[in-house]
Amino acid sequence: MVSIKDIAKKAGVSISTVSYALNGSPKVTTETCAKILAIAKELNYVPNAAARTLKTRETKIIGVYLTDFSGAFYGDLLQGVNEMLHRKGYDTIVCSGKRSHRMLPERMIDGAIVLDAMFDSDELLRYAELGHKVVVLDRELNHPNINQVLLDNKAGATLAMEHLLDRGFRKIYAIMGPEESYDAGQRLQAVKQAVERCDDLTFKAIEGSFRKESGEEAAKKILAEYTEPAAVFCMNDEMAIGVHNYVSQTDYVVGEHIHIIGFDNVELASYMQPKLATIDYSKHKWGALASEQLLKIIAGEPVENERIYVTLVEGDSVGINKEASAQR
Repeated sequence: MVSIKDIAKKAGVSISTVSYALNGSPKVTTETCAKILAIAKELNYVPNAAARTLKTRETKIIGVYLTDFSGAFYGDLLQGVNEMLHRKGYDTIVCSGKRSHRMLPERMIDGAIVLDAMFDSDELLRYAELGHKVVVLDRELNHPNINQVLLDNKAGATLAMEHLLDRGFRKIYAIMGPEESYDAGQRLQAVKQAVERCDDLTFKAIEGSFRKESGEEAAKKILAEYTEPAAVFCMNDEMAIGVHNYVSQTDYVVGEHIHIIGFDNVELASYMQPKLATIDYSKHKWGALASEQLLKIIAGEPVENERIYVTLVEGDSVGINKEASAQR
């Protein structure tokens, strides 16, 4: 690989002169600068980003760590991240996997936004202790170099359960998310609290993975034991779409026999018939706020932990339990 030392040797100047010329410094005459740039082009010189970072202590790049890139969830979130960072002169790199974690301690990025259950909390705390700046979207970590921008999962799950109970349902299923997911765990806690407050409720939790296929598998189990209208709280919309797809292929009717509510309000859900009831929040705002908070930490500005609030979006996928109403 060609270095500035090679350029200096061929140009007959010092290494510092080459460095000044490559960085556009007025300390080098126009003639000398043109000569050095021509030689650099001739030798196919590529600047060493790592060396530059050591000198400036910044890369103007932010890493966004995700568990994976599948599903309809991440688009709006990343758009919010990218728009905010771009306005502030930063670029974004989206990462996944253990090896990409090294980019933070090796200062290949200036900071990290983490929505990745596989990024160990102890590892993040070690990096924070070394001075690296992090915003977490999926866990609670207390450290001066870590800020939390969390979704109000408990409020959302409570809204979903109250909606089903208000519609008269006393047989309710919850399709859970991955065991390692902070969001899924928070939603499940709220569901269990709602169940404990209701004496005449038949409740069953079914394992899920936040993927459409797990919704389909759960729907198969639910219909196998069907005896009366039942409501299903899916802890994300992808699983709700899976339940809806499976039920629609049978003689059962969504909104009449099986009543479905999701979480996330992804765009695809708005095209479902009947329209999916779900929990809504701004994924774009979530990403933008996370970026804003991270840049404040990098700049040494004080920040407070933030929370993204949620609302209920009603849909015909949840009707009224007519059998329960008739019995009253």
